[in-house]
Amino acid sequence: MATGPGTSPPAPVAEHRFPCESCGADLRFDPDAGLLTCDHCGNTEPLAQRRIAVRPIVELDFTNAVSGSLAAAEMEETRVSKCPNCAAEVEFDPTAHATECPFCATPVVADTGIHRHIKPRGVLPFTLTETGARKAMTDWLGALWFAPNGLRDYARKGRRMQGIYVPFWTFDADTTSAYTGERGTVYYETRTVVRDGKRQTQQVPRVRWQPARGRVARFFDDVLVLASRSLPKHFTDGLEPWDLTGLRPYAPEYLAGFSAEGYAIGLEEGFVEARAIMDRVIDRDVRFDIGGDRQRVHSVDTRISDVTFKHVLLPVWLAAYKYRGRTFRFVVNGTTGKVQGERPWSAIKITIAVILGGLLAAAIGYGIAMNQ
Repeated sequence: MATGPGTSPPAPVAEHRFPCESCGADLRFDPDAGLLTCDHCGNTEPLAQRRIAVRPIVELDFTNAVSGSLAAAEMEETRVSKCPNCAAEVEFDPTAHATECPFCATPVVADTGIHRHIKPRGVLPFTLTETGARKAMTDWLGALWFAPNGLRDYARKGRRMQGIYVPFWTFDADTTSAYTGERGTVYYETRTVVRDGKRQTQQVPRVRWQPARGRVARFFDDVLVLASRSLPKHFTDGLEPWDLTGLRPYAPEYLAGFSAEGYAIGLEEGFVEARAIMDRVIDRDVRFDIGGDRQRVHSVDTRISDVTFKHVLLPVWLAAYKYRGRTFRFVVNGTTGKVQGERPWSAIKITIAVILGGLLAAAIGYGIAMNQ
């Protein structure tokens, strides 16, 4: 999204590299210690030493953003490489010339592509280390009886997992909704029926409908919308819930040693999904307000105001393995260890299960026949 006319030139591209004060090698953010760590000499430095300001995370005005009126200071440019297979735009270590796409394991050659975007306002730092993420993934695979043993072993001993910050939008809004509908009250009528030559009475439910109208209001706080297209949405949805109380004001130190994906779903498109989420909640509010035993909602007129947003980065450990000609992708919530992925199937195990199931059914049938 571009800034409006008359704004100052864009800031230079930020490179998230932090030299160690002892040896000059690059520091990385260590989720276990919450420090910047040098893998070369073992030196550690607290993040406060890098002057990370303690400040509130300020929301941005949605109307200003969509009209192109955001201040130039709210925009940034980063160097990204675009995966030729899945089209993910990932910010890699500037020193890397070639690597693999963390989303699909496709080889990617680093280029000088520029991604101009709204700056992140908040970041949820990794708290789960790669070791913890790998254990969570292999435990998850181990619980899938039909998963190939070879894939579990390959994942357990395979290449390093990729820690990546995935982009999301959050939206806040005040809403007031006027509705019309009907309230249904269930009552019972007694009627007589004949069954097996005998007269019986039974209670038959009926619904008495009455017109209903009213107004509900709700403030929505941090409606979360994925801003990436690189992973199946059901993967990232399956990593919820995210504890957004752990968000920290954005500082590039948290990205040291990790990758960050640029957002592919723009602000306005993201808000369309946020409105759909809000509308589902408002519908529940309306039905609760109508009350009764049943509800019919005829119309809802929602007025929305004071819409604000922020761009945030949430931590995900990724593993993409090519196994016997297929790519399997797994994602791990970088704070809770919750796992989602493409469910692998072992043809051999399925065949054995079918055979054993058939033998068990035959044995049960034989036992029943012998007892007759």
